[in-house]
Amino acid sequence: MKLEDEIKQQKFKSMHQKALLNILFTANRIQNLQKEFFEPYGITGQQFNIMRILRGQHPTPICAYEIKSRMLDKNSDVSRLLDRLIGKKLIGKSPSKTDKRATDIHITTKGLALLTQLDRVIDTFDSDVLKLTESEAVSLNALLDKCRD
Repeated sequence: MKLEDEIKQQKFKSMHQKALLNILFTANRIQNLQKEFFEPYGITGQQFNIMRILRGQHPTPICAYEIKSRMLDKNSDVSRLLDRLIGKKLIGKSPSKTDKRATDIHITTKGLALLTQLDRVIDTFDSDVLKLTESEAVSLNALLDKCRD
């Protein structure tokens, strides 16, 4: 559906303004769909992001600061998110062997099993949400990368 119809606004100051609003509106829509998608699995999109980061590091643990630096949402309350994942036994923590002030975070077997389960369905979710061909996704990625340069 066109942005004009979604937000009931026919005129924009410029195409740049429309593009920016379109990005923001689409990002919000995707976040809402992700929330619905992850809800049956008992996690949020941000928690999934943390688990994905930890799986990429597995079996090497990393500290909370390193996780935060890799998060998609840099404003995330990582400590709170980690505590919730620890409570669900999807990740674990232990004192760092190299830095007594730090805590090592690692993904658990239960966390890896959940990610394996999600791997089976997340690609379909991603393509269903975006409704783009592979070629269109490549073009969109290039344009979005350019926006962040």
